Amino acid sequence: MEAGGSAGHVPVMKAEVLDGLLPAQCPAGHYIDGTFGRGGHAASLLAALGPDARLHVCDRDPEALTAAQALAATDLRVRVTTGNYADLLESLPPASVDGVLLDLGVSSPQLDQPERGFSFMQDGPLDMRFGDGESAADWLARVDERALADVLYQYGEERRSRAVARAIVAARAEAPLTRTRQLAELIARVVPREPGKHPATRSFQAIRIAVNDELGALERGLAAAFVALKPGGRLAVISFHSLEDRIVKQFIVSRSRPPAVSRRGPPLAVPEFVASLRSISGALKPTAAEQFANPRARSAVLRIAERA
Repeated sequence: MEAGGSAGHVPVMKAEVLDGLLPAQCPAGHYIDGTFGRGGHAASLLAALGPDARLHVCDRDPEALTAAQALAATDLRVRVTTGNYADLLESLPPASVDGVLLDLGVSSPQLDQPERGFSFMQDGPLDMRFGDGESAADWLARVDERALADVLYQYGEERRSRAVARAIVAARAEAPLTRTRQLAELIARVVPREPGKHPATRSFQAIRIAVNDELGALERGLAAAFVALKPGGRLAVISFHSLEDRIVKQFIVSRSRPPAVSRRGPPLAVPEFVASLRSISGALKPTAAEQFANPRARSAVLRIAERA
């Protein structure tokens, strides 16, 4: 989502998104911003779109929705939906939209507010929810040790996942885990410190992904966006960690390139491959200037594809 420091909430790779998502002329199409955040990308899209265009925005976060409703009150081109972007995209008719933008992950306002429970750098309730649903504290209170270790390893790529899971289960037997600092300090006693990285970084990421079903939503959202896009419509996805980017890359590759053929054994008759997506860009990264001005943008990767 939008990244930025305390000075503001900055839409990542704004120029690259506009160049990739929109035709050269101001179009009068139907576009989806599935992760509104604080509206940075939406504002830039509206500035480029023509008066007859429509921009359908979506978010799960209550504060983001307040900002989206305020924008819709001043611009009749905007429609707002509450909820998960995957659910919105699945509700759209086939071949009905000209472009879809997904800016994934956690936004700066969420990170910067301790009461949201996303940050291991500030103390707050152990929440981590984008919207409704089970909090991180409630999830950690019930998940079994093996499943927790799997989540930490798969979603956080935490090498000491079993040790962290064991420590969490032992700690919750003594007292509930309800605060971010409590969890961060517990993890820091188990995971060795690395230069420039807090020991709880990977575990907090993994727990947040699990609580919000982020990877499941991404897989559903990509499949639904593919169906909803018109021929020639564009899909732009900004991801912030390798798990997300891997899903996006594999989704595009599987629909834009024929599958690899094994050279072992006799050749098999396979149906002719017909590409249904065209990759417009590889993995685009923020410029050095943008990364310097906005350090939270450093891990962002943008991929753009076009519906065949």
